[in-house]
Amino acid sequence: MKYLLLGYTPATAWDAATADTPSEEALAAFATYQRLEQELFESGEFVRSEGLGHPAVSTTVRKTPEGVMATDGPFAELKEVLASFAVIDVTGQERAVEIAARIVEALGEPIEIRPIMGEDFTA
Repeated sequence: MKYLLLGYTPATAWDAATADTPSEEALAAFATYQRLEQELFESGEFVRSEGLGHPAVSTTVRKTPEGVMATDGPFAELKEVLASFAVIDVTGQERAVEIAARIVEALGEPIEIRPIMGEDFTA
């Protein structure tokens, strides 16, 4: 079953981690995450992972009484921002939680787990 792992981080921490010179702590966390990613790739459980652009450069598209409109920026001002995502293909939610726990341990930020609706999806 496939799961989407959504990585959230405080906006200030995200800004610091993506600065021209990330801190030693951020670099160590990223290295730990890359080792986990390689392990999951080798086990066949890793599908894809990407970091996301800063929310300040995002666009939100929504329906309004005037029609569909695109506006600059995120939907709302947030203290935490969606910073990354990963897709894994594992035996079930228990394994997804194990993997997410390792990411949280490495990066120190929360991970939201969502099943991906597909052929093997069960609510």
